[in-house]
Amino acid sequence: MEEKKQPVKFRVARKPIYKEEKTVNMTLRIDKGLQQKYDLWAEKTNRSRNELMCMALAYAMENIEIIDEEDN
Repeated sequence: MEEKKQPVKFRVARKPIYKEEKTVNMTLRIDKGLQQKYDLWAEKTNRSRNELMCMALAYAMENIEIIDEEDN
């Protein structure tokens, strides 16, 4: 039987002072509770909500596992 992977914490350090590179604009709808969490994390890390969301999306892209419906 295959062993389940343990989730890895998404760790974020305080933001160093420098400007980011090229970006594109996108619209995203999220739950209000999730927005409130991002607001708290943004304050604690001196990063914008947008930057934290981008970091979380990049992390998800590197760690996503797509499964077939029959694997459920």
